[in-house]
Amino acid sequence: MEPIRVARKGIRFHQGFCEDIDTEKKIAHCKGKFKSTPFDVTYDKLVIAVGAANNTFGIPGVEEHAHFLKETSDARGIRQEIIQCFERASKPGRPTRDFEWLLHFVVVGGGPTGVEFAAELHDFLNDDLSKWFPDLMPYVNITLVEAQDKILTAFDARLQDYTRRRFSRQRIRLRTNAAVKEVQHHKLVLHAGDEISYGLLVWSTGNTATDFVNRLPFEKERGRLIVDECLRVPGADGIYAAGDCSVTPAEPLPQTAQAAQQEGKYLARLFNGEAEGKMDPPFHYKHMGMMVYVGDKKALADMKNIKGKGFTTWIFWRSAYFTKLMSWKNKTLVLFDWIRTFIFGRDISQF
Repeated sequence: MEPIRVARKGIRFHQGFCEDIDTEKKIAHCKGKFKSTPFDVTYDKLVIAVGAANNTFGIPGVEEHAHFLKETSDARGIRQEIIQCFERASKPGRPTRDFEWLLHFVVVGGGPTGVEFAAELHDFLNDDLSKWFPDLMPYVNITLVEAQDKILTAFDARLQDYTRRRFSRQRIRLRTNAAVKEVQHHKLVLHAGDEISYGLLVWSTGNTATDFVNRLPFEKERGRLIVDECLRVPGADGIYAAGDCSVTPAEPLPQTAQAAQQEGKYLARLFNGEAEGKMDPPFHYKHMGMMVYVGDKKALADMKNIKGKGFTTWIFWRSAYFTKLMSWKNKTLVLFDWIRTFIFGRDISQF
């Protein structure tokens, strides 16, 4: 993570939630994050970049029983829950029949996030927790549940097949064409009538609009703010939208970090150009390709002229993400963390 306050010099940062926008007076009505104290921020130009929320598709029980994987706090909570499942299973006198659900880890969603989490979970269990809970490892299972008939639908078919084979060797079970009907406490109910017991459930099925975007009076398409070729919100003077909360109907963009980053850089050029009396051309998205980790130091790369897979692609995958870290401080911390993990393994302490 990179604190916004240190992202660059010359910015003023207020931490809080925007509740409403007065488009006539050009005022954003906000409230503080911690004590909900109201405050207003006037603007000349306003960029709405609030991202998106986790999509539960209205399925009962998801909010109450599933873990989401969107924020850093989510990742920490999931890590704690994984370790707790093993600690509970190792309790003296625990019936063996409980291991079938307590050590069953289920991931719903066969997109890049769900696939990467299942792969990282496999590594964590087999490379690290297996050292401290060797007697429990025969009972461990990982299941990836996907409503469609295949995973990684945006990737090349050969890379999809490669991932399926890798997951088969890693004993990660794939359940495709398996739409979820209901989520209960430690139980997943499918539309086909099957029930899957679990100790941990991670929900990664895509995005939906935030409550703030839903409240805005602007025109939307599938819950996303419609913008023109310069990322302007039609009919709203001085208001722009970027990232997962916006969509250009003529050229819908993927809800990924690279799209949001390119939009942010474009808006910076646009605003600087207007201040200097210049005009930038319309925004054009340049697709750099997609990458995903599939476990055991193997990764996929789906680019225009490259369909890579394996260990070399994993090196490229890590290098690409390393270059995206903003500060040299974070680059140094992450590099030393990778080295420490390689030598000593992942930390299993709970805090």
